Amino acid sequence: MTRFTLDKVCKNTLEIKKSQFITWLIPINDQQSNKQEVKDYIQQAKNEYPDARHHCWAYIMGANPNSMTAAMSDDGEPSGTAGKPMLNVLQHKPVDNILAIVIRYFGGIKLGAGGLVRAYSQAVEQCFSIADLVPVIEKHTLTVQVPFSDEQWLRHHVEKNEGDIINTQYSDLVTIEISLPKSNFNVIKESLNSRSYVYKLADD
Repeated sequence: MTRFTLDKVCKNTLEIKKSQFITWLIPINDQQSNKQEVKDYIQQAKNEYPDARHHCWAYIMGANPNSMTAAMSDDGEPSGTAGKPMLNVLQHKPVDNILAIVIRYFGGIKLGAGGLVRAYSQAVEQCFSIADLVPVIEKHTLTVQVPFSDEQWLRHHVEKNEGDIINTQYSDLVTIEISLPKSNFNVIKESLNSRSYVYKLADD
C-alpha cells in the first residue's frame, strides 16, 4: 500500500450543536527522540485560541499504523472522548508522521460521551477530506569517500538521481553523506562500483 504524508498544514472548522471544533492537521518530523516540534505546535494552538475550552491532540511518528511513537491528550474532556478517537482516525489512514489538534469552543449544549467521540472523530475526518496528501518516497542514506577530483562527479550523479547531499567532510578524502530514493539507488551503486569506491548504507 502506498504511504502518504501531508503536503502542508490543513485547517478546518466544524460546528456541532453550537460548539466549534477547529482542526489542524500538521506534517511532523519523524525523529523519534525529538518531540519538541509537537509541543511547539500545541503551544501555538493555545496561543492563537487562548479562550478555547479544550486543545486536544493526537500524533503518530514513524510508519503508521506500526508506529514506534504515538500519543494523545483529552485536555480536560472526559477520558477517552477526544484524544483516543482522534488517534483512531490517524491510525486508519495511510498517512505517516502527522499531528492532529482539535480546538473546541463550547457552545453551551453538552454532547455526552458518545457525542464527543463522534464529534472529535468527525472533526479530524472532515479535515482529512480537504487535506493535500503526497506519496512518501522511501530513501536510502549512504556515506561515500572519494578523492577531491571526483567530488563534483559524485555531486552531479546525486543531483541527476534526485538525491540530496546531507553532509560533507574534508580530510585526505571527501566524505559525503547522501540521501536518495531507493528506486534510484542501483544507478548510484553501479557508478560507484565502476570506480571502485566503497560506500556504507546507514540502514545496513
